[in-house]
Amino acid sequence: MNPHNSSILLIYTGGTIGMIENPETGALENFSLEQLQKHIPELSQFSFHIATYQFDPPMDSSDIDPEVWRRLVQIIVANYDRYTGFVILHGTDTMAYTASALSFMLEGLNKAVILTGSQLPIGVLRTDGKENLLTSIEIAGALDEAGNSLVPEVSIFFENHLMRGNRTTKINAENFNAFRSFNFPVLARAGIHIKYNNVQLHPHDVHPKLKPHYLLDANVAILKIFPGIQENVVASILNIEGLKGVILETYGSGNAPRKEWLLRRLSNACESGMVVVNITQCNAGSVEMERYETGYQLLQAGVVSGYDSTTESAVTKLMFLLGHGHTPEVVRQQMCISLAGEITV
Repeated sequence: MNPHNSSILLIYTGGTIGMIENPETGALENFSLEQLQKHIPELSQFSFHIATYQFDPPMDSSDIDPEVWRRLVQIIVANYDRYTGFVILHGTDTMAYTASALSFMLEGLNKAVILTGSQLPIGVLRTDGKENLLTSIEIAGALDEAGNSLVPEVSIFFENHLMRGNRTTKINAENFNAFRSFNFPVLARAGIHIKYNNVQLHPHDVHPKLKPHYLLDANVAILKIFPGIQENVVASILNIEGLKGVILETYGSGNAPRKEWLLRRLSNACESGMVVVNITQCNAGSVEMERYETGYQLLQAGVVSGYDSTTESAVTKLMFLLGHGHTPEVVRQQMCISLAGEITV
């Protein structure tokens, strides 16, 4: 491994990691990357080049949308041949959505794209942002003996763990261990040494060719099943004008109430060309619609399995597939295939 041949582009979108407390109001406000470097002088100790790109103005992650994902892809593509790795500073609230979307939009990625952030602003004494940023840069710059990236995929680094981006979800708004990858092992653990889980990492492509995608269709919705859910609630969602896909969050291994009206509504939606994808509300585990009658009825209605997908991954994957103009049948088939390591089939 020769880190001296590395070069990193640090992309600051916004988020808590780049905020500082206003001494007069106590409110958190964005500040510049120059100040970020002032608060983390250790950045200058890296033996490789670190360049920066800053969103102006910085964005709260609540405002992140598909247009921002396209912008990030454009930045990475424009700089792909100039840097060996990329670190994106991002607010935590929608970080898993962005990581999932980028994993599909950056087809053929052969370099590290690591998203990180913090729960406490960088200017706060006990901030977790400093360690998250420094370790993310170190991992993004890690190369093997042949000069290839050790982590050639989109990932999230938080609280000593590197996780596959499209397998990760935010699970805590209070503690530093804000993210978890429930259905897939971590890609690396950072302690005294950084230990890589080479078996789980995407393999390096000998003939790399990045194929960026920009087409996304956001005409999707999430329908969460709950006890007592009423027909008019389901109908109002399924009848949204222009809606093309629905992520159906069900119980356990993919079960839903055996209501005649629910099955009829879902069946009619599927027959009309809508793509309905079944994922579990549970943090861990997978949808198995053949396991119980309450799940099998959904399968018969035309609902497809999302397997062990996170909500963030299922939503962005559906946007991605619908954006490319595929027929509903092709989208259903593709939702059941792992495109970027996002599901276990």
